[in-house]
Amino acid sequence: MSTTHTRNAARTMMSPAVILLLAWMLVPLAMTLWFSFQNYSLLSPGNESWAGFNNYKYFLTDPAFSEALVNTLLLVGGVLCITVIGGTLLALLLDQPMFGQGIVRLLVIAPFFVMPTVSALVWKNMFMNPTNGLFAFFAKSLGVTPIDWLGHHPLLSIILMVSWAWLPFATLILLTALQSLDSEQIEAAEMDGASSISRFFHIVVPHLARAATVVILIQTIFLLSIYAEIFVTTGGGPGNASTNIPWLVYRQSLLSYDVGVGSAGGIVAVILANIVAIFLMRMVGKNLDL
Repeated sequence: MSTTHTRNAARTMMSPAVILLLAWMLVPLAMTLWFSFQNYSLLSPGNESWAGFNNYKYFLTDPAFSEALVNTLLLVGGVLCITVIGGTLLALLLDQPMFGQGIVRLLVIAPFFVMPTVSALVWKNMFMNPTNGLFAFFAKSLGVTPIDWLGHHPLLSIILMVSWAWLPFATLILLTALQSLDSEQIEAAEMDGASSISRFFHIVVPHLARAATVVILIQTIFLLSIYAEIFVTTGGGPGNASTNIPWLVYRQSLLSYDVGVGSAGGIVAVILANIVAIFLMRMVGKNLDL
């Protein structure tokens, strides 16, 4: 009887937090869903009317939508490839004994704590500026014409910026997993004559599979909502070359002042994010102990 009473008391104490969390998530989603069925323009507030599915039709048939969808997938896929592969290589490097190992690890992880807008401004002005940037300096030193990264390769530039910010996260997770690898397995394989490459692909990679799965799932959730880097650097351009779904929603809502179409785009983005999450869970979820 006391156990039941304790459980009821615990549920009662937790209920305010649960209710607040649900309200925090459901109220904005419900309002977005409501506005997505409304003709609501910020230029004429108070003149709302029922739009049905016209906002969804307009958003999905917008020529920019297909480009934004492709750019979103390329952005997520590109960053995941760079961070998982680069994070694995960095984890292998940081796992080796070296002088000042703690300081080196701290420096490697530091970019993850830089605000997205700050990192984007640093990349835009200090690295990718075609006149005074660091890349331009190296290009001129080699006698090569500097590249206008943000003008000629905008999506690749965004991928590099975001990868730089998320690489420490992947490195930290993969390094933690690597340090839990039983060294006796490596030693036994080495005594049996296995090469370094064979040991890496047959022992290290399978051991890191679950950690890589966690990295992919967590990063995908955040990468689908990348916005700050695009806002600070390319503004979705040139044209729609670096426009992703979140930027397209912002453009419809606040640049075109059409809250109805923007809300419909937000709901579409939520649906697409859930589809991608389910797909990833089915593809790589077998590596998790669910």
